[in-house]
Amino acid sequence: MITRRNFNLALGGFAGAWALGGAAAAQSSRDTQLNILCWEGYNTDNVLAPFRQAHPGSTVRAESGTSDPDMINRLRAGELGVWDVLNVNQPWARKLFPENLIKPLNKERFMPYFAKMSGEFAKPYSYAFSDQGDLLGMPQRYGPFSFVVNTDKISRETAEDQGWNLFLDPAMKGRYGVLTYADWNIIHLCLTAGVDPFAPMDDAGKAKFKATAEHIFVGAKLLTDDLVAMTTALINGEIDAYFTGGTYTASPARFDGATNVRAITPKSGPVDGKGGVVWAELTSAVSNPQPSKLAEDFIDFVQKPEIAKVVSFAEGTYNPIASMADPDVFAQYSTEELDAIQWDSLEEEMARSIQYGEIVSYGELNPIYAAAKRT
Repeated sequence: MITRRNFNLALGGFAGAWALGGAAAAQSSRDTQLNILCWEGYNTDNVLAPFRQAHPGSTVRAESGTSDPDMINRLRAGELGVWDVLNVNQPWARKLFPENLIKPLNKERFMPYFAKMSGEFAKPYSYAFSDQGDLLGMPQRYGPFSFVVNTDKISRETAEDQGWNLFLDPAMKGRYGVLTYADWNIIHLCLTAGVDPFAPMDDAGKAKFKATAEHIFVGAKLLTDDLVAMTTALINGEIDAYFTGGTYTASPARFDGATNVRAITPKSGPVDGKGGVVWAELTSAVSNPQPSKLAEDFIDFVQKPEIAKVVSFAEGTYNPIASMADPDVFAQYSTEELDAIQWDSLEEEMARSIQYGEIVSYGELNPIYAAAKRT
């Protein structure tokens, strides 16, 4: 006899089975989907096409961001369930993990890669781990980022010895440009002013920053955020140097044969005696409520020697990668490619550089920077 209670139990069981089946189907669908939020390079077809081929039936989408905070704020604002992989610069992973925006990677799977990494990354890299030892992301592309000169006009030795003071020399007025990458400009203006960009700044420090920013912008012949335009001006002799640049910005011209375009890392500076800054990207798995099994597969895939090289030389800007101590990775590079990324001086430039970090006093410094730029 079917009573109301039996009917309700049966109906409830059917609904539960349907819900479980629906959830399983949804998760199964997610397991063949991968959404990547990243800096340019990982989103190129040269990276994504072979990954799709290695995972038939998968749907892989990648979107390039314009800044670390913008990408991170998208996760905070409700897109946590959209993305599976996040690729941002090194200071952020240790901030995102306590917010549960990224999750630890499988150490058994990924730790062996650190044994084949270069220098600081092989220790292994502290920025990639939580205080408890969780592996938060895999380092890959990196590079020193300070300024660039035409060595036919300013020798490498002179530029390295003078460092940021080069741009304070009255004789340089009208001879340099400013590549207007705002956050990096603020970091470099701090170093030029002799203050630490990654520490809280007092009023005296802000006054130094203001005077330095005004000097740099008044003396600049060219302001642009167009890397190609800036490089063209440098090669054509319109300017002799530009403020804010590095391996990333100098490498395309060098690869095309203009090896007189050289990224410079100062020999000394105000932060622990160092005047350069190095950025490094970390690729992490997002804490998506319905995680894709392809997330760690992709992070593992881009470590393969031939794919790592593609990432390194993607999108017309060329950078070293952490795994170049691996002979199989290093063998992917020609002599010309190594020269483009200034492999000859990379180790010493890294030794002169502090790690890129969050600009602690950004809220106070950015309006000062913007006002100086308008002059």
